[in-house]
Amino acid sequence: MIWLHLCRQRAHLMLAVISFCAAQCAQNACAADVNWANVGNDKGGMRYSTLDQINRETVTNLKVAWTWHTGDAGDGTTIECTPLVIDGVMYITTVRTKVVALDAATGSKIWEFDPYAGPTKNWIRASGGVNRGLAYWSDGKQTGQRRIIVGLSDGRLISLDAQTGHPDTKFGDTGTVDLRKGIERDLSKLPYGPTSAPAVFENLVIVGCSCGESQPAAPGDPRAFDILTGREVWRFHTVPQPGEPFNDTWPNDSWKERGAANPWGGFTLDAENGILFCGTGSVSTDFWGADRKGDNLFANCTLALDARTGKRLWHFQTVHHDLWDHDTPCPPVVCKVKIDGQEIEAVAQCTKTAYCFLFDRRTGKPLFGTKEVPAPPSDVPGEQASLTQPAPLKPPPFSRLAFTEDEATTISPEGHQYVLKKLNEYRHGHQNEPPTVRGTVVIPGFHGGATWSGASLDPTTGYLYVNSNETPYIASLKKTGDRYDLTGYGYFRDEQNYPAIKPPWGLLTAINLNSGDFAWQIPLGEFPELTAKGIPPTGTENFGGTIVTAGGLVFIGGSKDEKFHAFDKSDGKLLWEYKLPAGGYATPCTYSVNGKQYVCIAAGGGGKQRTKSGDSFVTFSLP
Repeated sequence: MIWLHLCRQRAHLMLAVISFCAAQCAQNACAADVNWANVGNDKGGMRYSTLDQINRETVTNLKVAWTWHTGDAGDGTTIECTPLVIDGVMYITTVRTKVVALDAATGSKIWEFDPYAGPTKNWIRASGGVNRGLAYWSDGKQTGQRRIIVGLSDGRLISLDAQTGHPDTKFGDTGTVDLRKGIERDLSKLPYGPTSAPAVFENLVIVGCSCGESQPAAPGDPRAFDILTGREVWRFHTVPQPGEPFNDTWPNDSWKERGAANPWGGFTLDAENGILFCGTGSVSTDFWGADRKGDNLFANCTLALDARTGKRLWHFQTVHHDLWDHDTPCPPVVCKVKIDGQEIEAVAQCTKTAYCFLFDRRTGKPLFGTKEVPAPPSDVPGEQASLTQPAPLKPPPFSRLAFTEDEATTISPEGHQYVLKKLNEYRHGHQNEPPTVRGTVVIPGFHGGATWSGASLDPTTGYLYVNSNETPYIASLKKTGDRYDLTGYGYFRDEQNYPAIKPPWGLLTAINLNSGDFAWQIPLGEFPELTAKGIPPTGTENFGGTIVTAGGLVFIGGSKDEKFHAFDKSDGKLLWEYKLPAGGYATPCTYSVNGKQYVCIAAGGGGKQRTKSGDSFVTFSLP
């Protein structure tokens, strides 16, 4: 009996040890940090997280975990930065593009680098000096080199030690590459510099640029640099030079001194196959093209390049001979889709013209097919608008493409009549009406459709989530010497200063990429004063994109009502919202530290929405 009792004790002890070890293993697995290592999380830009601690059931319990203030906001400033989080450290850029490392669990500052603290050249900053994020590189060794790369809108590329924030003195000139030095034309009086995050592939850092879009303008070529030395490795001419393919799309030597056609929205990567993707903007001058007849490649394109060499693999032009500033505003999302039972490696490109083009990522073949839509001619002397414009056969456009009398605002009878009267003064009615001297209604507006924030994708369902705008503009031209110029970026509004078109004015759409159909579509944002009158939420113009999680959630700020939202990713139901201290006009991120999940968004306000400016990064977690 004693022997039997001892055996039982040993068995219980062994079970206890096994249970303890299993619990410890589970706890360690749960406590592992989950990073957000690129602005798009993965290098392909899906902005998807496997985290599910914050989910459909728990999201209503979200509370502010910590807030960090940049301290450098001003009148009209904004923050468009998506934080990076690596091994418990968050890396951000502030309103004035200081680079800051924070403890991602507490928000306490670790280090700060101010690129404008010392003597700097007084270069013109592109796009008002905005910055959308950083890039991270490591040599892959446990105690090896780690770098944070920042591109500045004044034309500098800086490499910082990720642990200390000190410049890497072996990179360029004591840590800095002057991007202007590599350009063959005089840029001293022109804006030029990166505003979106660089891409990192192997030992290369790849940068695009923002620049002016009127003549003269800086060239928009993407360029790659050695991550250790700062030496330029390759460059791709987005306006083909003599002897290069497609130079013939620039007749009469119109390629000379031509600028822009720039991938200002950043890059995505198929790292396994070494393919770099980007979307290019309009070419200079962006609203008048009589001196650049033809399709104007590689402006307004989805471009696929060999990431190691910069060689063109394929391209697709989303707008021919652009006259509307309809940039391809973001890189495509690298994804896999299943069409007719076949899994295909693809990329999904959202556009300002409210289309989603789905391509085979190796060949550029449109997976749902495309068509050329007949387009009306221009009535501006000398202008030759393209006779057709491309459109996918599927999915359908996610914003309206034309403004007819039937689309005049309905929020008030007075507004409806006011808009109808104004509408008769302008050229309108077709989705590709060219700009005119008397004024043309442009819908989607100059801000899209889709914006620089692009889309996110859930790889488990094939749902692509894209926020978009439906706020019409007026494109009016004036004669300036021997050319025509835009008179200004003017909204088309009713007498109460609301968009002239009937709601919705801002949308969030889930597209099933496997079928090419919408899964759901909802208005994004509201004007509280209209909601109080019983008008259903209208949506608002929005800037800053979505992320999607395994917890069943789509997070997005963006709307003019300054709210941060969590929607059910399967049906678009609003599950949670929080009024931020200023508008969240940036794409958020989510990550975990020691097993605790956090969601962070920049609340910078200001910018194009013209709401109050802010200076905070607000981070949420479950209590």
